[in-house]
Amino acid sequence: MDTATDTVTATVNVGSLPQGVAVTPDGTKVYVTNSGSKTVSVIDTAANKVIAIVNVGTSPRGIAITPDGKEAYVTDLYSNKVSVIDTITNTLTYIVPVGIYPHGIVVTPDGKKVYVANGGSNNVSVIDAATKTVTATVTNVGTFPWGVTITSDGKKVYVTSEGSGTVSAIDTDTNTVTSTVPVGANPFGAAVSPDGTKVYVTMPYNNTVSVIATATNKVIATVPVGNFPYGITITPDGTKVYVANYDSDNVSVIATATNHVKATVDVGSTPMAFGQFIGHVPASVPVLPIANFVTNVSEGYSPLTVQFTDLSTNSTSVNWDFGDKSNSTERNPVHEYSDPGIYTVNLTASNENGIDLKSATITVTEKSLIPVTAFSASPTSGKAPLKVAFIDKSAGSPTKWKWSFGDGKTSTVQNPTYKYSNLGNYTVSLTATNAEGNSTTIKTDYIKVVTKPVANFSAKPTSGKAPLDVAFTDTSTGVLAGWIWDFGDGSKSFLQSPIHKYSKAGIYTVNLAVKNAAGHNTVTKTDYIKVVTKPVA
Repeated sequence: MDTATDTVTATVNVGSLPQGVAVTPDGTKVYVTNSGSKTVSVIDTAANKVIAIVNVGTSPRGIAITPDGKEAYVTDLYSNKVSVIDTITNTLTYIVPVGIYPHGIVVTPDGKKVYVANGGSNNVSVIDAATKTVTATVTNVGTFPWGVTITSDGKKVYVTSEGSGTVSAIDTDTNTVTSTVPVGANPFGAAVSPDGTKVYVTMPYNNTVSVIATATNKVIATVPVGNFPYGITITPDGTKVYVANYDSDNVSVIATATNHVKATVDVGSTPMAFGQFIGHVPASVPVLPIANFVTNVSEGYSPLTVQFTDLSTNSTSVNWDFGDKSNSTERNPVHEYSDPGIYTVNLTASNENGIDLKSATITVTEKSLIPVTAFSASPTSGKAPLKVAFIDKSAGSPTKWKWSFGDGKTSTVQNPTYKYSNLGNYTVSLTATNAEGNSTTIKTDYIKVVTKPVANFSAKPTSGKAPLDVAFTDTSTGVLAGWIWDFGDGSKSFLQSPIHKYSKAGIYTVNLAVKNAAGHNTVTKTDYIKVVTKPVA
Protein backbone atom coordinates (compact mmCIF):
# COMPACT_ATOMS: atom_id res chain seq x y z
CA MET A 1 0.00 0.00 0.00
CA ASP A 2 1.25 3.48 -0.94
CA THR A 3 0.73 5.62 2.19
CA ALA A 4 0.98 8.86 0.22
CA THR A 5 -2.06 8.00 -1.92
CA ASP A 6 -3.63 5.31 0.31
CA THR A 7 -3.93 2.89 -2.61
CA VAL A 8 -2.96 -0.77 -3.04
CA THR A 9 0.03 -1.07 -5.40
CA ALA A 10 0.78 -4.82 -5.22
CA THR A 11 -0.59 -8.12 -3.89
CA VAL A 12 1.73 -11.01 -2.97
CA ASN A 13 0.55 -14.60 -2.42
CA VAL A 14 2.03 -16.20 0.71
CA GLY A 15 1.10 -19.22 2.89
CA SER A 16 -2.14 -20.32 4.52
CA LEU A 17 -3.79 -17.99 7.08
CA PRO A 18 -1.17 -15.20 7.18
CA GLN A 19 -1.30 -13.24 10.45
CA GLY A 20 1.86 -11.36 11.50
CA VAL A 21 3.96 -9.00 9.38
CA ALA A 22 7.38 -7.41 9.96
CA VAL A 23 9.66 -5.44 7.63
CA THR A 24 13.46 -5.29 7.80
CA PRO A 25 14.85 -1.85 8.76
CA ASP A 26 16.31 -1.35 5.28
CA GLY A 27 12.93 -2.09 3.71
CA THR A 28 14.23 -4.82 1.40
CA LYS A 29 12.38 -7.80 2.88
CA VAL A 30 9.01 -8.54 4.49
CA TYR A 31 8.48 -11.51 6.84
CA VAL A 32 4.94 -12.97 7.08
CA THR A 33 3.77 -15.62 9.58
CA ASN A 34 1.42 -18.23 8.07
CA SER A 35 -0.44 -19.94 10.92
CA GLY A 36 -2.21 -22.39 8.62
CA SER A 37 0.89 -23.65 6.82
CA LYS A 38 3.20 -23.38 9.88
CA THR A 39 5.71 -21.26 7.98
CA VAL A 40 7.17 -17.80 7.56
CA SER A 41 7.23 -16.35 4.02
CA VAL A 42 10.06 -14.00 3.05
CA ILE A 43 9.11 -11.38 0.45
CA ASP A 44 11.57 -9.40 -1.71
CA THR A 45 10.04 -5.88 -1.73
CA ALA A 46 11.78 -4.90 -4.99
CA ALA A 47 10.17 -7.76 -6.92
CA ASN A 48 7.14 -8.28 -4.65
CA LYS A 49 7.58 -12.05 -4.64
CA VAL A 50 8.35 -14.75 -2.06
CA ILE A 51 12.06 -15.66 -2.11
CA ALA A 52 12.16 -18.06 0.87
CA ILE A 53 9.92 -20.12 3.16
CA VAL A 54 10.98 -20.97 6.73
CA ASN A 55 9.30 -23.83 8.65
CA VAL A 56 8.46 -22.80 12.24
CA GLY A 57 6.42 -24.51 14.99
CA THR A 58 2.73 -25.37 14.79
CA SER A 59 0.93 -22.01 14.74
CA PRO A 60 3.18 -18.97 14.12
CA ARG A 61 1.45 -15.67 14.98
CA GLY A 62 3.36 -12.52 16.00
CA ILE A 63 6.70 -11.50 14.48
CA ALA A 64 9.28 -8.79 15.18
CA ILE A 65 12.67 -7.99 13.60
CA THR A 66 15.73 -6.68 15.45
CA PRO A 67 16.89 -3.09 14.74
CA ASP A 68 19.97 -4.38 12.90
CA GLY A 69 17.73 -6.53 10.69
CA LYS A 70 19.71 -9.72 11.41
CA GLU A 71 17.09 -11.73 13.34
CA ALA A 72 13.33 -12.26 13.30
CA TYR A 73 11.48 -13.45 16.44
CA VAL A 74 8.27 -15.47 15.88
CA THR A 75 5.68 -16.49 18.51
CA ASP A 76 4.22 -20.01 18.24
CA LEU A 77 0.76 -19.99 19.86
CA TYR A 78 0.34 -23.70 20.59
CA SER A 79 3.98 -24.71 21.13
CA ASN A 80 4.51 -22.09 23.87
CA LYS A 81 7.78 -20.94 22.36
CA VAL A 82 9.49 -18.22 20.31
CA SER A 83 11.45 -19.19 17.20
CA VAL A 84 14.46 -17.11 16.08
CA ILE A 85 15.21 -16.81 12.35
CA ASP A 86 18.58 -15.72 10.91
CA THR A 87 17.47 -13.22 8.23
CA ILE A 88 20.77 -13.55 6.33
CA THR A 89 20.33 -17.28 5.72
CA ASN A 90 16.56 -17.47 6.41
CA THR A 91 17.07 -20.47 8.69
CA LEU A 92 15.77 -21.30 12.18
CA THR A 93 18.61 -20.83 14.69
CA TYR A 94 17.08 -20.79 18.20
CA ILE A 95 13.93 -21.86 20.06
CA VAL A 96 13.10 -20.04 23.31
CA PRO A 97 10.44 -21.53 25.68
CA VAL A 98 8.08 -18.81 27.01
CA GLY A 99 4.60 -18.76 28.59
CA ILE A 100 1.31 -20.31 27.47
CA TYR A 101 -0.24 -19.16 24.16
CA PRO A 102 2.34 -16.50 23.18
CA HIS A 103 1.02 -14.03 20.62
CA GLY A 104 2.17 -10.39 20.49
CA ILE A 105 5.93 -9.66 20.36
CA VAL A 106 8.21 -6.60 20.15
CA VAL A 107 11.96 -5.96 20.18
CA THR A 108 13.37 -2.96 22.07
CA PRO A 109 14.93 -0.22 19.89
CA ASP A 110 18.40 -1.09 21.21
CA GLY A 111 17.86 -4.73 20.23
CA LYS A 112 18.74 -6.05 23.69
CA LYS A 113 15.35 -7.36 24.86
CA VAL A 114 12.26 -9.03 23.40
CA TYR A 115 8.82 -8.77 25.05
CA VAL A 116 6.26 -11.57 24.49
CA ALA A 117 2.58 -11.48 25.55
CA ASN A 118 1.47 -14.91 26.84
CA GLY A 119 -2.34 -15.08 26.57
CA GLY A 120 -2.67 -18.38 28.41
CA SER A 121 -0.42 -17.67 31.40
CA ASN A 122 -1.46 -14.03 31.90
CA ASN A 123 2.06 -12.61 31.82
CA VAL A 124 4.78 -11.17 29.59
CA SER A 125 8.10 -12.95 29.02
CA VAL A 126 11.26 -10.83 28.68
CA ILE A 127 13.93 -12.48 26.50
CA ASP A 128 17.59 -11.49 26.60
CA ALA A 129 18.43 -11.18 22.88
CA ALA A 130 22.10 -12.00 23.50
CA THR A 131 21.58 -15.26 25.44
CA LYS A 132 18.18 -16.23 23.97
CA THR A 133 16.82 -16.94 27.46
CA VAL A 134 13.88 -15.55 29.46
CA THR A 135 15.36 -13.28 32.13
CA ALA A 136 12.15 -11.82 33.57
CA THR A 137 8.40 -12.46 33.71
CA VAL A 138 6.03 -9.50 34.09
CA THR A 139 2.76 -10.20 35.90
CA ASN A 140 -0.26 -7.97 36.70
CA VAL A 141 -0.99 -7.49 32.98
CA GLY A 142 -4.59 -8.74 33.19
CA THR A 143 -6.10 -11.88 31.67
CA PHE A 144 -5.34 -13.02 28.11
CA PRO A 145 -2.64 -10.45 27.25
CA TRP A 146 -2.53 -10.41 23.44
CA GLY A 147 -1.15 -7.36 21.61
CA VAL A 148 2.05 -5.42 22.42
CA THR A 149 3.69 -2.21 21.25
CA ILE A 150 6.75 -0.24 22.39
CA THR A 151 7.64 3.44 22.49
CA SER A 152 10.34 4.77 20.14
CA ASP A 153 12.67 5.41 23.10
CA GLY A 154 12.13 1.85 24.38
CA LYS A 155 11.09 2.95 27.87
CA LYS A 156 7.50 1.68 27.85
CA VAL A 157 5.81 -1.46 26.51
CA TYR A 158 2.02 -1.39 26.25
CA VAL A 159 0.08 -4.69 26.45
CA THR A 160 -3.59 -5.27 25.58
CA SER A 161 -5.52 -7.68 27.82
CA GLU A 162 -8.52 -9.26 26.08
CA GLY A 163 -9.92 -10.90 29.18
CA SER A 164 -9.61 -7.83 31.44
CA GLY A 165 -10.48 -5.18 28.86
CA THR A 166 -7.39 -3.15 29.78
CA VAL A 167 -4.07 -1.85 28.47
CA SER A 168 -1.07 -2.16 30.82
CA ALA A 169 2.11 -0.04 30.64
CA ILE A 170 5.38 -1.81 31.50
CA ASP A 171 8.51 0.11 32.58
CA THR A 172 11.29 -1.64 30.62
CA ASP A 173 13.96 -0.58 33.15
CA THR A 174 12.26 -2.39 36.05
CA ASN A 175 9.98 -4.79 34.09
CA THR A 176 7.02 -3.81 36.26
CA VAL A 177 3.52 -2.59 35.40
CA THR A 178 3.25 1.13 36.16
CA SER A 179 -0.32 1.77 35.04
CA THR A 180 -3.45 -0.02 33.80
CA VAL A 181 -6.04 1.71 31.61
CA PRO A 182 -9.59 0.29 31.20
CA VAL A 183 -10.57 0.42 27.49
CA GLY A 184 -13.56 -1.93 27.16
CA ALA A 185 -14.18 -5.52 26.08
CA ASN A 186 -11.56 -7.57 24.19
CA PRO A 187 -8.85 -5.13 23.04
CA PHE A 188 -6.58 -6.75 20.40
CA GLY A 189 -3.88 -4.77 18.57
CA ALA A 190 -1.99 -1.71 19.82
CA ALA A 191 0.32 0.93 18.36
CA VAL A 192 2.03 3.87 20.10
CA SER A 193 2.62 7.23 18.45
CA PRO A 194 6.24 8.15 17.58
CA ASP A 195 6.30 10.83 20.30
CA GLY A 196 4.92 8.39 22.88
CA THR A 197 1.94 10.56 23.82
CA LYS A 198 -0.85 8.31 22.53
CA VAL A 199 -1.62 4.61 22.27
CA TYR A 200 -4.13 3.42 19.67
CA VAL A 201 -5.99 0.16 20.48
CA THR A 202 -8.25 -1.92 18.20
CA MET A 203 -11.57 -3.01 19.77
CA PRO A 204 -12.87 -5.82 17.45
CA TYR A 205 -16.19 -6.42 19.17
CA ASN A 206 -17.05 -2.69 19.19
CA ASN A 207 -15.70 -1.95 15.67
CA THR A 208 -13.72 0.98 17.08
CA VAL A 209 -10.22 2.20 17.91
CA SER A 210 -9.64 3.62 21.41
CA VAL A 211 -7.10 6.45 21.81
CA ILE A 212 -5.24 6.60 25.14
CA ALA A 213 -3.36 9.72 26.33
CA THR A 214 -0.23 8.35 28.01
CA ALA A 215 0.15 11.43 30.21
CA THR A 216 -3.18 10.80 31.97
CA ASN A 217 -3.67 7.08 31.20
CA LYS A 218 -7.22 7.76 30.04
CA VAL A 219 -9.15 7.08 26.84
CA ILE A 220 -9.54 10.45 25.15
CA ALA A 221 -11.21 9.40 21.91
CA THR A 222 -13.10 6.49 20.35
CA VAL A 223 -12.89 6.22 16.55
CA PRO A 224 -15.46 4.10 14.62
CA VAL A 225 -13.76 1.99 11.93
CA GLY A 226 -14.67 -1.18 9.97
CA ASN A 227 -15.91 -4.54 11.24
CA PHE A 228 -13.64 -6.47 13.63
CA PRO A 229 -10.54 -4.25 13.53
CA TYR A 230 -7.44 -6.37 14.22
CA GLY A 231 -3.98 -5.11 13.18
CA ILE A 232 -2.92 -1.48 13.65
CA THR A 233 0.12 0.69 12.94
CA ILE A 234 1.16 4.35 12.74
CA THR A 235 3.16 6.18 10.06
CA PRO A 236 6.67 7.28 11.12
CA ASP A 237 5.59 10.94 11.11
CA GLY A 238 2.67 10.12 13.40
CA THR A 239 0.03 11.72 11.16
CA LYS A 240 -1.91 8.62 10.12
CA VAL A 241 -3.04 5.36 11.72
CA TYR A 242 -3.80 2.30 9.59
CA VAL A 243 -6.33 -0.27 10.87
CA ALA A 244 -6.89 -3.72 9.31
CA ASN A 245 -10.63 -4.54 9.47
CA TYR A 246 -10.86 -8.35 9.40
CA ASP A 247 -14.59 -8.66 8.60
CA SER A 248 -14.83 -5.62 6.29
CA ASP A 249 -12.01 -6.66 3.94
CA ASN A 250 -10.55 -3.15 4.10
CA VAL A 251 -8.21 -0.78 5.90
CA SER A 252 -9.31 2.37 7.73
CA VAL A 253 -6.96 5.37 7.62
CA ILE A 254 -7.28 7.63 10.68
CA ALA A 255 -5.96 11.21 10.74
CA THR A 256 -4.33 11.57 14.16
CA ALA A 257 -4.88 15.33 14.22
CA THR A 258 -8.67 14.87 14.31
CA ASN A 259 -9.08 11.19 15.29
CA HIS A 260 -11.44 10.65 12.35
CA VAL A 261 -11.28 8.16 9.49
CA LYS A 262 -10.09 10.05 6.38
CA ALA A 263 -10.00 7.11 3.95
CA THR A 264 -11.06 3.46 3.56
CA VAL A 265 -9.00 1.16 1.32
CA ASP A 266 -10.22 -2.21 0.00
CA VAL A 267 -7.40 -4.76 0.40
CA GLY A 268 -8.89 -8.25 -0.10
CA SER A 269 -10.28 -10.91 2.20
CA THR A 270 -9.84 -10.78 6.01
CA PRO A 271 -6.82 -8.48 6.53
CA MET A 272 -5.19 -8.97 9.96
CA ALA A 273 -1.83 -7.35 10.69
CA PHE A 274 0.64 -4.64 9.61
CA GLY A 275 4.42 -4.32 9.88
CA GLN A 276 6.67 -1.27 9.91
CA PHE A 277 6.49 1.15 6.99
CA ILE A 278 8.99 1.20 4.13
CA GLY A 279 8.44 4.79 2.90
CA HIS A 280 10.43 7.83 4.00
CA VAL A 281 9.31 10.36 6.60
CA PRO A 282 8.16 13.63 4.93
CA ALA A 283 10.72 16.40 5.01
CA SER A 284 8.39 18.74 6.83
CA VAL A 285 6.06 17.67 9.62
CA PRO A 286 3.12 19.89 10.65
CA VAL A 287 3.58 21.51 14.06
CA LEU A 288 0.78 20.20 16.24
CA PRO A 289 -0.34 21.62 19.57
CA ILE A 290 0.48 19.74 22.78
CA ALA A 291 -2.06 20.27 25.55
CA ASN A 292 -0.81 20.45 29.12
CA PHE A 293 -1.83 22.10 32.37
CA VAL A 294 -1.44 22.01 36.16
CA THR A 295 -3.71 22.87 39.09
CA ASN A 296 -2.95 24.19 42.55
CA VAL A 297 -5.13 21.45 44.13
CA SER A 298 -6.65 18.21 42.85
CA GLU A 299 -8.99 17.45 45.78
CA GLY A 300 -10.62 19.13 48.75
CA TYR A 301 -13.85 19.97 50.54
CA SER A 302 -16.75 21.85 48.91
CA PRO A 303 -16.86 24.64 47.97
CA LEU A 304 -13.43 24.13 46.32
CA THR A 305 -11.66 26.90 44.37
CA VAL A 306 -9.12 25.67 41.80
CA GLN A 307 -6.49 27.69 39.90
CA PHE A 308 -5.85 26.20 36.44
CA THR A 309 -2.55 27.07 34.69
CA ASP A 310 -2.17 26.38 30.95
CA LEU A 311 1.21 24.88 29.97
CA SER A 312 0.28 23.97 26.37
CA THR A 313 2.79 24.44 23.56
CA ASN A 314 2.21 25.36 19.89
CA SER A 315 -1.39 26.36 20.62
CA THR A 316 -3.21 29.45 19.37
CA SER A 317 -6.34 28.93 21.48
CA VAL A 318 -7.58 26.82 24.39
CA ASN A 319 -10.95 25.66 25.67
CA TRP A 320 -11.53 24.37 29.21
CA ASP A 321 -14.33 21.94 30.13
CA PHE A 322 -14.48 21.84 33.95
CA GLY A 323 -16.70 18.74 34.07
CA ASP A 324 -19.63 20.52 35.75
CA LYS A 325 -21.18 21.96 32.54
CA SER A 326 -18.95 25.05 32.81
CA ASN A 327 -16.41 26.19 30.20
CA SER A 328 -13.77 28.87 29.72
CA THR A 329 -11.47 30.10 26.92
CA GLU A 330 -9.12 31.96 29.29
CA ARG A 331 -5.54 30.74 29.43
CA ASN A 332 -5.36 30.51 33.25
CA PRO A 333 -8.87 30.50 34.71
CA VAL A 334 -10.00 30.16 38.33
CA HIS A 335 -13.05 27.94 38.88
CA GLU A 336 -15.14 27.11 41.95
CA TYR A 337 -16.79 23.69 42.46
CA SER A 338 -19.87 24.09 44.68
CA ASP A 339 -21.05 20.49 44.90
CA PRO A 340 -19.29 17.29 45.94
CA GLY A 341 -18.32 14.97 43.09
CA ILE A 342 -15.54 13.67 40.87
CA TYR A 343 -15.05 16.04 37.95
CA THR A 344 -13.09 15.28 34.76
CA VAL A 345 -11.42 18.44 33.44
CA ASN A 346 -10.55 18.52 29.73
CA LEU A 347 -8.25 21.11 28.15
CA THR A 348 -8.39 21.31 24.34
CA ALA A 349 -5.43 23.11 22.76
CA SER A 350 -5.75 24.08 19.08
CA ASN A 351 -3.80 25.53 16.17
CA GLU A 352 -4.23 25.52 12.38
CA ASN A 353 -2.85 21.98 12.09
CA GLY A 354 -5.00 20.23 14.65
CA ILE A 355 -6.03 19.81 18.28
CA ASP A 356 -4.76 18.03 21.39
CA LEU A 357 -6.49 17.09 24.63
CA LYS A 358 -5.35 16.67 28.21
CA SER A 359 -7.54 15.49 31.07
CA ALA A 360 -7.30 15.53 34.85
CA THR A 361 -9.62 14.75 37.76
CA ILE A 362 -10.80 17.09 40.52
CA THR A 363 -12.34 15.37 43.56
CA VAL A 364 -14.65 17.43 45.77
CA THR A 365 -15.98 15.90 49.02
CA GLU A 366 -18.18 16.93 51.93
CA LYS A 367 -16.67 17.22 55.37
CA SER A 368 -17.63 14.21 57.43
CA LEU A 369 -16.67 13.23 60.97
CA ILE A 370 -17.94 9.66 60.85
CA PRO A 371 -15.56 7.23 59.06
CA VAL A 372 -16.29 6.31 55.46
CA THR A 373 -15.43 2.62 55.29
CA ALA A 374 -13.59 1.16 52.31
CA PHE A 375 -11.21 -1.73 51.76
CA SER A 376 -9.50 -3.89 49.15
CA ALA A 377 -7.99 -7.38 49.08
CA SER A 378 -5.41 -9.31 47.09
CA PRO A 379 -5.93 -11.85 45.70
CA THR A 380 -9.71 -12.10 45.56
CA SER A 381 -9.77 -15.54 43.97
CA GLY A 382 -7.60 -18.66 43.82
CA LYS A 383 -7.30 -22.25 44.89
CA ALA A 384 -7.42 -23.51 48.49
CA PRO A 385 -5.71 -22.82 50.81
CA LEU A 386 -5.93 -19.15 49.76
CA LYS A 387 -4.04 -16.50 51.75
CA VAL A 388 -5.62 -13.05 51.31
CA ALA A 389 -4.17 -9.69 52.38
CA PHE A 390 -6.90 -7.17 53.33
CA ILE A 391 -6.13 -3.43 53.19
CA ASP A 392 -8.19 -0.82 55.07
CA LYS A 393 -8.83 2.24 52.89
CA SER A 394 -11.33 3.98 55.15
CA ALA A 395 -11.49 7.77 55.37
CA GLY A 396 -12.22 9.79 58.50
CA SER A 397 -9.36 8.54 60.71
CA PRO A 398 -10.93 5.45 62.27
CA THR A 399 -9.42 4.11 65.50
CA LYS A 400 -11.03 0.65 65.57
CA TRP A 401 -11.74 -2.00 62.96
CA LYS A 402 -13.80 -5.16 62.88
CA TRP A 403 -13.48 -7.55 59.94
CA SER A 404 -15.85 -10.43 59.20
CA PHE A 405 -14.33 -12.87 56.70
CA GLY A 406 -17.54 -14.68 55.77
CA ASP A 407 -16.68 -18.03 57.34
CA GLY A 408 -17.46 -17.16 60.95
CA LYS A 409 -14.01 -15.75 61.71
CA THR A 410 -13.26 -12.10 62.56
CA SER A 411 -10.30 -9.77 63.19
CA THR A 412 -9.71 -6.37 64.79
CA VAL A 413 -6.36 -5.75 63.05
CA GLN A 414 -6.38 -2.80 60.64
CA ASN A 415 -4.79 -4.70 57.74
CA PRO A 416 -5.10 -8.44 58.43
CA THR A 417 -3.95 -11.40 56.36
CA TYR A 418 -6.35 -14.33 56.44
CA LYS A 419 -6.20 -17.89 55.07
CA TYR A 420 -9.29 -19.54 53.55
CA SER A 421 -9.03 -23.33 53.76
CA ASN A 422 -12.32 -24.41 52.14
CA LEU A 423 -13.88 -23.91 48.71
CA GLY A 424 -16.66 -21.35 48.40
CA ASN A 425 -17.67 -17.71 47.88
CA TYR A 426 -17.19 -15.53 50.95
CA THR A 427 -18.87 -12.22 51.81
CA VAL A 428 -16.49 -9.85 53.62
CA SER A 429 -17.47 -6.85 55.75
CA LEU A 430 -15.49 -4.13 57.55
CA THR A 431 -16.80 -1.84 60.29
CA ALA A 432 -14.64 1.23 60.96
CA THR A 433 -15.15 3.27 64.14
CA ASN A 434 -13.97 6.55 65.64
CA ALA A 435 -15.22 8.82 68.45
CA GLU A 436 -18.05 10.16 66.27
CA GLY A 437 -19.53 6.85 65.17
CA ASN A 438 -19.02 3.98 62.72
CA SER A 439 -19.88 2.76 59.25
CA THR A 440 -19.82 -0.64 57.56
CA THR A 441 -19.00 -1.79 54.02
CA ILE A 442 -20.08 -5.23 52.83
CA LYS A 443 -18.73 -6.91 49.69
CA THR A 444 -20.91 -9.86 48.72
CA ASP A 445 -19.16 -13.01 47.39
CA TYR A 446 -15.92 -10.97 47.39
CA ILE A 447 -13.48 -13.85 47.95
CA LYS A 448 -13.80 -16.89 45.67
CA VAL A 449 -11.89 -20.07 46.53
CA VAL A 450 -12.09 -22.36 43.50
CA THR A 451 -10.70 -25.60 42.07
CA LYS A 452 -8.89 -26.04 38.76
CA PRO A 453 -11.45 -26.42 35.91
CA VAL A 454 -11.85 -29.49 33.67
CA ALA A 455 -12.44 -28.62 30.01
CA ASN A 456 -15.16 -30.32 27.95
CA PHE A 457 -17.63 -29.39 25.24
CA SER A 458 -20.17 -30.66 22.74
CA ALA A 459 -21.29 -29.45 19.32
CA LYS A 460 -24.33 -29.72 17.11
CA PRO A 461 -24.25 -30.67 14.28
CA THR A 462 -20.84 -32.32 13.96
CA SER A 463 -21.20 -33.02 10.25
CA GLY A 464 -22.98 -31.58 7.24
CA LYS A 465 -22.63 -29.71 3.98
CA ALA A 466 -20.69 -26.46 3.57
CA PRO A 467 -21.36 -23.82 4.66
CA LEU A 468 -22.05 -25.47 8.04
CA ASP A 469 -23.12 -23.50 11.14
CA VAL A 470 -22.07 -25.38 14.28
CA ALA A 471 -23.24 -24.48 17.80
CA PHE A 472 -20.54 -25.28 20.36
CA THR A 473 -21.61 -25.76 24.00
CA ASP A 474 -19.14 -25.47 26.87
CA THR A 475 -19.70 -28.34 29.32
CA SER A 476 -16.57 -27.75 31.39
CA THR A 477 -16.75 -28.17 35.16
CA GLY A 478 -15.54 -25.71 37.77
CA VAL A 479 -15.96 -21.94 38.14
CA LEU A 480 -14.67 -20.58 34.81
CA ALA A 481 -13.06 -17.21 34.11
CA GLY A 482 -12.15 -17.52 30.43
CA TRP A 483 -12.37 -19.62 27.28
CA ILE A 484 -10.23 -19.96 24.12
CA TRP A 485 -11.75 -21.93 21.24
CA ASP A 486 -9.70 -23.03 18.22
CA PHE A 487 -12.04 -24.27 15.49
CA GLY A 488 -9.32 -25.91 13.41
CA ASP A 489 -9.68 -23.56 10.44
CA GLY A 490 -7.54 -20.72 11.78
CA SER A 491 -10.44 -19.04 13.58
CA LYS A 492 -10.89 -18.65 17.31
CA SER A 493 -13.41 -17.31 19.85
CA PHE A 494 -13.40 -16.19 23.46
CA LEU A 495 -17.14 -16.70 24.02
CA GLN A 496 -18.32 -19.45 26.38
CA SER A 497 -20.59 -21.20 23.85
CA PRO A 498 -19.99 -19.77 20.37
CA ILE A 499 -21.58 -20.47 17.00
CA HIS A 500 -19.05 -20.93 14.18
CA LYS A 501 -19.53 -21.20 10.42
CA TYR A 502 -17.32 -23.62 8.46
CA SER A 503 -17.18 -22.29 4.89
CA LYS A 504 -15.05 -25.00 3.30
CA ALA A 505 -15.24 -28.79 3.16
CA GLY A 506 -12.81 -30.61 5.42
CA ILE A 507 -12.29 -32.48 8.68
CA TYR A 508 -11.56 -30.14 11.59
CA THR A 509 -9.97 -30.73 14.99
CA VAL A 510 -11.48 -28.50 17.70
CA ASN A 511 -9.61 -27.32 20.82
CA LEU A 512 -11.05 -25.65 23.96
CA ALA A 513 -8.88 -24.17 26.71
CA VAL A 514 -10.56 -22.99 29.95
CA LYS A 515 -9.13 -21.28 33.00
CA ASN A 516 -9.81 -19.75 36.35
CA ALA A 517 -7.73 -18.49 39.24
CA ALA A 518 -6.78 -22.05 40.19
CA GLY A 519 -5.32 -22.99 36.80
CA HIS A 520 -6.21 -23.99 33.26
CA ASN A 521 -7.16 -27.12 31.32
CA THR A 522 -7.43 -28.02 27.64
CA VAL A 523 -9.45 -30.61 25.71
CA THR A 524 -8.90 -31.50 22.05
CA LYS A 525 -11.38 -33.42 19.88
CA THR A 526 -9.59 -34.71 16.81
CA ASP A 527 -11.45 -34.79 13.45
CA TYR A 528 -14.56 -33.66 15.35
CA ILE A 529 -16.29 -31.58 12.66
CA LYS A 530 -16.76 -33.05 9.19
CA VAL A 531 -17.85 -30.67 6.42
CA VAL A 532 -18.61 -32.03 2.95
CA THR A 533 -19.36 -30.35 -0.36
CA LYS A 534 -22.77 -30.31 -1.94
CA PRO A 535 -23.18 -33.15 -4.49
CA VAL A 536 -23.03 -32.22 -8.19
CA ALA A 537 -26.03 -33.32 -10.23
